[in-house]
Amino acid sequence: MQIKTIGVMSPGDMGQAVAAQLKLGGFTLHTALDERSARSKALAHEAGLIDVGSVEKLVASCDVILSIMNPAAALEFGLKAAAAIATGHGNPIFVDCNAISPATLQQIEAAIVAAGGRCLDGTIIGSPPRDGARCNLYFAGPGADALAVFAGPHLNVRILGARSGDASALKMCYGAMNKGITALMLETLMAARRLGVEAIFEEQMRETRSDVHDWMIKVLPVMPPKAHRWVPEMLQIAQTLEGVGMTPRMLQGAADMYELVAGTALGRETPENRDKSLNGRDVVRRLADER
Repeated sequence: MQIKTIGVMSPGDMGQAVAAQLKLGGFTLHTALDERSARSKALAHEAGLIDVGSVEKLVASCDVILSIMNPAAALEFGLKAAAAIATGHGNPIFVDCNAISPATLQQIEAAIVAAGGRCLDGTIIGSPPRDGARCNLYFAGPGADALAVFAGPHLNVRILGARSGDASALKMCYGAMNKGITALMLETLMAARRLGVEAIFEEQMRETRSDVHDWMIKVLPVMPPKAHRWVPEMLQIAQTLEGVGMTPRMLQGAADMYELVAGTALGRETPENRDKSLNGRDVVRRLADER
């Protein structure tokens, strides 16, 4: 199968950046902006995506559809795409690239296959590929090697093999480590400020765990606008861990932390309009001082 036209839903921070890189690779990029926000429409226009309107038209016009969105919306979109395939609108390869559990992926895959379509398992690890940044795209499932053509200067494609669910499982484990540590460290830094021991805590961290502290301060400025999407991701990870006989409670706690952040003034910003003058310490103090 020759892949020429790729549909991306939705053109948010990550989706738009990946779509822009694929467009540079010579593919035609479509999206469906009916009922989407003004922000999504602006990002899609900026990346040069062609708006076909509805999900049905997206399914009809594309060889591959990449689902890149808030994980809370992944299942609903997968079912909507399956319904479009079932009614004969088209039969693209559907690739779920979201931070969802293998169990949620299985639900999407079952619906797509029942509709007569093909579903592949994907995940994205790294920052949105813009301004020189690179990210890793992992794909798994029968025929996943067909997606190796997506590789480019800022998209590192890795094919995991024919076992569907491996890409989702990798994302769950990586997200648990990466964002779980971020949630714990943020909670600790905020607590230290509220308890009045911020300065001495930072001094102690610099003496014994400067690597963790410095990494945290570096990554915090870009986190608050993403916190609302990380809430459902943490819950998907908790579900994954519970499914293999481990406690879900640590990542449920991380979800609580990101929900707290999402409700703040910083959390209500978007990645495009966030206050870029704030450093990591500023972010901690703003979050800790907002009650």
